Amino acid sequence: MKIAEENTEVFGVRETCRVLGISRASYYRWKRRPAQPVASKRYPPRKLTIKEEDRVLEVLNSERFMDRAVPEVHATLLDEQTYLCSPRTMYRVLERHQQVKERRHDRRHPVYEKPELLATGPNQVWSWDITKIKGPKPWIFYHLYVVLDVFSRYVIGWTISDHESGEQARSLFDACCRQQAIGEGQLKVHSDRGKAMRSKRLADLLADLHVGRSFNRPHVSNDNPYSESQFKTLKYHPSFPERFGSIEDARSYLRAFFKWYNTQHRHSGLAMMTPETVHKGRDQEIWSKRKQTMIQAYQKHPERFVKGEPEPRKVPEEVWINQPEESAA
Repeated sequence: MKIAEENTEVFGVRETCRVLGISRASYYRWKRRPAQPVASKRYPPRKLTIKEEDRVLEVLNSERFMDRAVPEVHATLLDEQTYLCSPRTMYRVLERHQQVKERRHDRRHPVYEKPELLATGPNQVWSWDITKIKGPKPWIFYHLYVVLDVFSRYVIGWTISDHESGEQARSLFDACCRQQAIGEGQLKVHSDRGKAMRSKRLADLLADLHVGRSFNRPHVSNDNPYSESQFKTLKYHPSFPERFGSIEDARSYLRAFFKWYNTQHRHSGLAMMTPETVHKGRDQEIWSKRKQTMIQAYQKHPERFVKGEPEPRKVPEEVWINQPEESAA
C-alpha cells in the first residue's frame, strides 16, 4: 500500500490500482486506517527482573545453601528478615537452569490401624525406640536408645550401649523425666514391643511416675513413625559414617549430631522451625518475625502475591499418632 500511495500522485488512483492488482476500495480503506503506535513488549508485573532472578540463583547456589532444600532456604532467609521470592518461584528459577533434582525416593507403607495418641504441646507424648549402628567389624553393633517428644520432635534424651537391656532403658527414662520435670498423669510413652520396652524395671519406673504406656501392634514397626523418621534423618545425614571405630567414636558423633538436630535442623513438620524452638515455646515469636518480613515484601511488590497478603505456615496445634477417621455424618 505504501508503494500505491507513492504512485497515485503521478498515475492516479485508478491506474495505480490496476497495475498493482488491488481494488480501489482496499486502497481507500487503507488510507482511512487510524495511526497505530508501535506496541512495546509488556513485562509481566509479577515476574522477577533479570537482576532479581540472578540474585535468587546466587543465593541458592552459595556455599551456605547449595545442599539445603528450597523450603529450608526460604525459612532461613525469613528468619534473617530477608525475602527474595516465594519457594515456588525459587523452584521455577532452578528449573529454568536445570538445577532441580529428586534427592530421595521415600518408601511408602500401607495404612494400618494404629494406636491413637494426641499431643497438643510438649511433654505430653514421647516416642522412643532402639536402633543398631555398625561398629568397627561386621559382627559388632551398638544399640542406640532415643527418646523423642512427638509434638516438638525434640530429642529428650539418648544413650548408646553395646547391648540392649531394660536397666539402661530405665536409667534413660529416669533422667529424662527428671530433666523435663514430668508430673503425675502428664505424659504417655509410645514404643514398639521390644524386650527393653516391656522390661519390668522400666514398667515399674513409669508406674511410679504415673506415666501412661502405649505399644505398636505386633510386627508393625511403622506404628512408631516419629522415632522411625528421626532414625532415618540420622542415618541419611551426609556425615553419618558407614561404621564407627569404637563406641567412644559413636558417642562423640551422636553428641554433636543431636545438638545439631535439636538446635539447627529445620523440620518440615514444624513449619521449618527447629525442635528446640517449638519445645521451648518460642515458635510464635519466630512466626511473628516471619510474618512481618513477608508483609514488608508484600507492601513493596503486592502484584507478586496473587492470593493477597501472605502468611507463613504455623506449627501444627495437634500432632497425632494415627489420627482417627471422622465418623460418617
